[in-house]
Amino acid sequence: MKILIINGPNLNFLGIREKEIYGTKNYDDLLQMIAEKGEKENCRIEVFQSNHEGALIDRIQDAYFDGTEGIVINPGAYTHYSYAIHDALASVNTIRKVEVHISDITSREEFRKVSVTAPACDRQIYGEGLEGYLSAIDFLLNLEKK
Repeated sequence: MKILIINGPNLNFLGIREKEIYGTKNYDDLLQMIAEKGEKENCRIEVFQSNHEGALIDRIQDAYFDGTEGIVINPGAYTHYSYAIHDALASVNTIRKVEVHISDITSREEFRKVSVTAPACDRQIYGEGLEGYLSAIDFLLNLEKK
């Protein structure tokens, strides 16, 4: 299975920003964890990160053509207001999608409790820390087996 992990704004600052919320592991730790999961599960995983909304949309659209079978996306703050990312996710309706958040967005500021992108996904995972990415990968792999 080919899985694309998309990380939005500020995810590249893991281990630097708000450690009390996002933990002390850095972005390279996340990449290593994902690579090990891909190797263990014998699936191809590509990771893409951008702080720019248009770049995220372009990558979602490219996934439609490049054989991607599953997307794990952490849209960062775009989660709460980017109807453009929602529409891009909805447009690739042949690809299964999981939205991931490191923190428990339901117990944070009011604006973080609303996701405009989740309705375009098959599942939303939050509050599991970096391990939420592994849960999302497992979800996609289990769908493939059915």
